[in-house]
Amino acid sequence: MTQVMQEAKTARKHRRALLQGNEAVVEGALAAGMRFFAGYPITPSTEIAEGCALKLPRVGGKFIQMEDELASMAAVIGASVAGVKSMTATSGPGFSLKQENIGFAALAEIPCVVVDVQRSGPSTGLPTSPSQGDYMQARWGTHGDHPVIAVSPWSVQEAYSETIRCFNLAEEYRVPVILLMDEIVGHMREGIELFEPEEIKLFDRLTKADPEQASMPYDIVPREQVPRITPFGEGVFYNITGLIHDNWGFPTNSPVKANRQCTRIMKKVENNLGDIEKYESYRLDDAQVCVVSFGGTARSARAAVDAARLDEFRVGMFRPVTVWPFPEEALAKICDQVEHIVVAELNYGQMKLEVERVAAGRCEVHHIGKVNGTILKPGEIYKKIREVAR
Repeated sequence: MTQVMQEAKTARKHRRALLQGNEAVVEGALAAGMRFFAGYPITPSTEIAEGCALKLPRVGGKFIQMEDELASMAAVIGASVAGVKSMTATSGPGFSLKQENIGFAALAEIPCVVVDVQRSGPSTGLPTSPSQGDYMQARWGTHGDHPVIAVSPWSVQEAYSETIRCFNLAEEYRVPVILLMDEIVGHMREGIELFEPEEIKLFDRLTKADPEQASMPYDIVPREQVPRITPFGEGVFYNITGLIHDNWGFPTNSPVKANRQCTRIMKKVENNLGDIEKYESYRLDDAQVCVVSFGGTARSARAAVDAARLDEFRVGMFRPVTVWPFPEEALAKICDQVEHIVVAELNYGQMKLEVERVAAGRCEVHHIGKVNGTILKPGEIYKKIREVAR
């Protein structure tokens, strides 16, 4: 094979595209095998619904605009139960409306992906302005103790690749997975690489081949933590409920069974943090100050760190990509190393609370945030670094 042919073959591996973050989510979802989308238009996530409406029919998928966000989440759950990889997308007010059914998906162990392109709130707030005010809602938005995984990309490339990962996590652990974007990333345009199908590793849900076993959907295969539930679309009938249930899916008031189920659905995430957690450490080897930031704001934070390094401040950055579960073990090691942590986020201090919990007094935790619908600029974060580093 000549060098020209080798280069051409390599070039075909990654198709280049200029995409908006919301458009990249659609491409990632389709690459992951998403074939059903239900949603309701809401700024700044509407481009995701528009992209799915355009592209799903081309691959044999289904798009449906529902009457509201509650129905959208319910439709996604129904499609997933039938064995179809499913997704919905929304923003703050719609995310609030989805919470009851997100809780249902968590307890009934129905895999699905929920995209929340955050905007400034509360209530209707500033619909076209950036925010990261849904951070705590992503973890605690629905009532009760429930498992959830939330991922926050900081670039259009990550919007694409992390959407694929969200589907894999949802299928493997049978939990609702939240792609916690923000308006900055959702409406940003960047050149990215789209993977070829053979390059993408996909996880498809495990099912039970034995029809008798399939009729008992929550019975766990030995040495596994996640139930293998055969899709309704394959003709197996069983019970699904939002009540605490037994292995057959029927309601139970047994304290023993309730404890067993509620503990198991939490532990299937807690026992697999090494697979679920993802984070980035930057210039931390000799750092005395660490900036903790996520999503679109982390782009400003990294620029601020680079500027501070040029002025000989020993500063680095820690960026959670998986924001729930919070990567506390990795951050705890940093807390033992640095003197100060600066949390930079577009809210009143939500991730700061998690950082303070992990730091537990081992280093000083500072905060810089905004709730006025404007971004945090690198110069503003740099000024905060200078303040704490003196």
